[in-house]
Amino acid sequence: MKYSSIPSAQTVVHHCKANNIKNIVISPGSRNAPLTIGFTKDSFFRCFSIVDERCAGFFALGMSQNIQEPVILVCTSGSALLNYYPAIAEAFYSDIPLVVISADRPNHKIDIGDGQTIRQENVFQNHIGYSANLKLDILHATEKLKKENNALFSNLENSLAGQEQVQSYNDNELNRALNIAIGDNSPVHINVPFEEPLYDLVENSTVTPLVVLREIGKKTVETDFKEYAQIWNSSVKKMVLVGASPPNSMEQQFLDELAEDTSLLIFTETTSNLHHPNLFPSIDSIIAPIEKSSEKEKLFKELQPDILLTFGGLIVSKKIKAFLRRYKPKNHWHVGTKKAYNTFFSLTHHFKMDVNSFFNSFLDVAHSMDSEYLEHWLEIKKKYVARRSEYLSKIPFSDLFVFNDLIKCIPNGYQVQLANSSTVRYTQLFDFKSSLHVFCNRGTSGIDGSTSTAIGSSIYNEAPTLLITGDLSFFYDSNGLWNNYILPTFRILLINNEGGGIFRILPGKEDTEEYRNYFETSHKLNASHLAKMYGFEYILAWDDNSLNTALSTFYEKSSSPKLLEIKTPRLLNDKILLSYFDFIS
Repeated sequence: MKYSSIPSAQTVVHHCKANNIKNIVISPGSRNAPLTIGFTKDSFFRCFSIVDERCAGFFALGMSQNIQEPVILVCTSGSALLNYYPAIAEAFYSDIPLVVISADRPNHKIDIGDGQTIRQENVFQNHIGYSANLKLDILHATEKLKKENNALFSNLENSLAGQEQVQSYNDNELNRALNIAIGDNSPVHINVPFEEPLYDLVENSTVTPLVVLREIGKKTVETDFKEYAQIWNSSVKKMVLVGASPPNSMEQQFLDELAEDTSLLIFTETTSNLHHPNLFPSIDSIIAPIEKSSEKEKLFKELQPDILLTFGGLIVSKKIKAFLRRYKPKNHWHVGTKKAYNTFFSLTHHFKMDVNSFFNSFLDVAHSMDSEYLEHWLEIKKKYVARRSEYLSKIPFSDLFVFNDLIKCIPNGYQVQLANSSTVRYTQLFDFKSSLHVFCNRGTSGIDGSTSTAIGSSIYNEAPTLLITGDLSFFYDSNGLWNNYILPTFRILLINNEGGGIFRILPGKEDTEEYRNYFETSHKLNASHLAKMYGFEYILAWDDNSLNTALSTFYEKSSSPKLLEIKTPRLLNDKILLSYFDFIS
């Protein structure tokens, strides 16, 4: 086996291997050659080459999201690193352990006009779990360094002693960064300066790193639940609200017990990945009719909980946020090992533990009160479900019509990746099969990276992956298709309404040229040429008949991935969606 001749490059690779981090996503470059050599020459690692760093960031994020392990990103110096930022921000808010390793120029070459050089140290400081800025080796390119920056050697007895100090410092920084990534599920940034020559190899490693592994295992948190159980047990109106959660993250036995509590409503979202007949998975279908009612104040007070219990990630529904901010619960408790967001400005306690440990203890002392709370709102749910079916049977071909058909047709067991904006909001209105595993980048809720995330997540998923996306999200991340890792089982459903349909739904819509160009960004693009360029089987649907024909074979086995593009009427979609809420009211 061969190694880079540069000690710090060897050290980084040793630390990653010792921490059992196997997946490396590399974007080509020269300054990162020592790292690329180290990872690709060792069969322990599986390396992926993604040219576009923004796409690489989301590709790695999707993979990490799926395997629940850190994934490493490697890039060259300069602006290449900045292209990771959208994925890093998403990882930061979604608790995904990306390990970003950037090659850099030596410090004395920063801000002197050297090419491909920016201020890389701490560049992600507002959205990172830890920034490790390694020191430059002085046993590599030593004569060159003495000529350019002799100050490096001024306080050293000799170069060997200086290198020992560098090695000790770099080991400590790497241990800290990787332990935070693994232990806190947080993105970290490791910046490594390299001096030329960059491509020299040695037969044997020249370093013996000091690796300190973090202890594996859940922390035991002693909590006295009696005080909280007393509050819980005396309340006849309790609400559980679940944000984005990985599939199977909550044991079904706990959910089943909660769902039978007559004093409890459980509001979930498509991304919650929870299923029970008594849940309320379409939150907006409950709240929107109240907003339109002449008895709005009375109905909202009937819905207002005394206790709100939350767990999982961020919430999609703006309506539930607005409701709970105005009609605050007396107590808001959040369950989670890491952080508790005060989303509704009423947080009173954070149980710092995982959800199963919490309910395993809490349900021993909690019990339900006799209440009509659940039964009353289940009756309302039953009515809106019936009204929804009636409405869907009447509407013409449109976004809402299409989403209804698409969701019903997804085969059992698929992993479903959702793009943001209109896509995730439409899916909130429908019930997903319990066998489907649903994901969406809701940490920052951006449209960037949905395609790349889905492809990365598909790599190690035993089930096929389906991406449901809108046209702006798809075209924005079209470089996400530029790689050699798209499986023939991969499927894309592209709903093309020729613009940012979400803006026609939001307040402030105008039928002006400025609005169409700068908000809605209307266009006439289609995906046929992209599909051909990247080797996708392309299918086009434009009405009910063509959609049914396309879906009848879309999920069949094939030798290449498939993209089904569905054209919907730009000027009609918003009217049909907004009328839906009027109809069920």
